[in-house]
Amino acid sequence: MVTVVIAAAVLASAVLGYRALLQQRAARTLRIDVPPGIAEERFVRLGGIEQWVSLRGEDARNPVLLVLHGGPGSPYSLFTPALRCWEKDFTVVQWDRRGAGKTLARNGKEGCGEMSFRRMQEDAIELCAFLEARLPGRERILLASSAGTLLGLPLVRARPDLFAAYVGTDFNVGVAASEQVAHAETLAWAVKNGSRAEAAFLSRMGADPSRWDVASYNRVMRLRDRTTRDGRGMAAIFLPLMLSSPAHGWRDLRAFAEGLGFCTERLFAEMVAFDAHTVAPRVELPFFVFQGDEDVHTPASVAAAYCEALEAPLKHFELMAGSGHLGAFVRPERFLELLRRHVLPVVTRVQHPA
Repeated sequence: MVTVVIAAAVLASAVLGYRALLQQRAARTLRIDVPPGIAEERFVRLGGIEQWVSLRGEDARNPVLLVLHGGPGSPYSLFTPALRCWEKDFTVVQWDRRGAGKTLARNGKEGCGEMSFRRMQEDAIELCAFLEARLPGRERILLASSAGTLLGLPLVRARPDLFAAYVGTDFNVGVAASEQVAHAETLAWAVKNGSRAEAAFLSRMGADPSRWDVASYNRVMRLRDRTTRDGRGMAAIFLPLMLSSPAHGWRDLRAFAEGLGFCTERLFAEMVAFDAHTVAPRVELPFFVFQGDEDVHTPASVAAAYCEALEAPLKHFELMAGSGHLGAFVRPERFLELLRRHVLPVVTRVQHPA
């Protein structure tokens, strides 16, 4: 027994030491000399509660790139070290929304207040006011990923004046639309590679999410993770980030894990009901979607069909070859090339003050 305790203590110490080393390396990578750079993280009062926001870029005069994370409770602030290359061209704004990440750690579940995408839309409008006060005159680009689409599309539909462009990735047309493709592919995988129980479960579930409950939805998502070509599911992407992030302590990481289930449970009905075709058949700003061609969660064919039907003053859809869900964040250099080639030329750059 004593030997087991000693071995466990040695293993824990090794893990902590390794994590400290990774955090130190990431911290060196994240260093920004100011001015003209900006490297801030703070809690901002939005919608009556304190919500965590970070602003990072090598030149605060660059356009603002406001990231709307997916999940819906999966903050992308963990990707900050990986997105360092974006900070040469943009001031990247990460926001842990109510019910998620550092905002959940700060407020607790009860303290996060109303959990709805409508409430988060109002939070986002307040955040834009904060960004305008902090970085006046800077053009803002909205980057929405996965479940962030459910916030981003209604936001630019209601307030196109707040943004110079919309960029979507892991574009979520809606669970019902996506499942018409994704469910069949997941079932085919289960029949070929999974167990009989998994195939039977998917057959019983069917492709109509209005008949699902939260537990069934979560089980389907876990199965779908296993269908990726490289076998990398969401856990394989996020766990290394959690281990190495210098900005996240153990309390933050516990909140990250809790927020995944909490937000899905509270927002599930809205997620199932969402239909991008109905919410935003037209937008009044330049509209871009860069979608992984191997995305098993939000299939590229469904996103392409929406973009084809969308009315916008300017729109562009492009596949990211060899990329799955979260491809923009797993391969940020490739995504930056698309931003530079297609988005920056149509975003009016403000004159740098003397």
